Amino acid sequence: MSSFGAMTINIEECHIDYLVSSANKCIEGVPGFSFAIARLEHLLTCSGQSRSLSLDLFDQYDNLERTSQFRFTPPTHTMLAFRQALKEFEIEGGVQGRGGRYKANHQVLREGMRQLGFKELLDKSHEGQGYMITSFHYPKHPKFDFHEFYRRLSDKDQVIYPGKVLNLNCFRIGNIGQLYPTDMEYLIKCIKEVCADMDIALPLQC
Repeated sequence: MSSFGAMTINIEECHIDYLVSSANKCIEGVPGFSFAIARLEHLLTCSGQSRSLSLDLFDQYDNLERTSQFRFTPPTHTMLAFRQALKEFEIEGGVQGRGGRYKANHQVLREGMRQLGFKELLDKSHEGQGYMITSFHYPKHPKFDFHEFYRRLSDKDQVIYPGKVLNLNCFRIGNIGQLYPTDMEYLIKCIKEVCADMDIALPLQC
């Protein structure tokens, strides 16, 4: 979901029958619908198997083929945005171009945060980690409060993930979307300012 369009996926080698993703994320369209890339011979065996009316993928495909119409009112505005996003995706160089920009964002973020003393959640043994999202441990500093840290960054128009997905004291920063290395450099600058405002000396000693 969060990597389609920026990482090479070999459908044949991975024996993928269905790949589902969304119009936004690495495609950089407008949120509003998901899509499926399906192995047709497998999809055609699925008639009548869905336990959901609205999520019946076979019925949607069958109806489109017979009538050229969606079964329900389609999100036309997001579909038009998706078409434009695909044009821009191709202009940028497809998977390699889009993924290359995200990798550059990831590297700028990692190096900048390292210089400030923040520690990544994944250590050096995970050098092959993904570059869509980067997680960092909370600093072991008595004045660090994530909610205040988040609010102060938001006040500077720098919005990071508001919470965590693990039972670990860590926070996440995304590297995808209409972001470039200069944006990540500016984020690092804002993080440095926020830490100063919170009276947290840098580089962190943690």
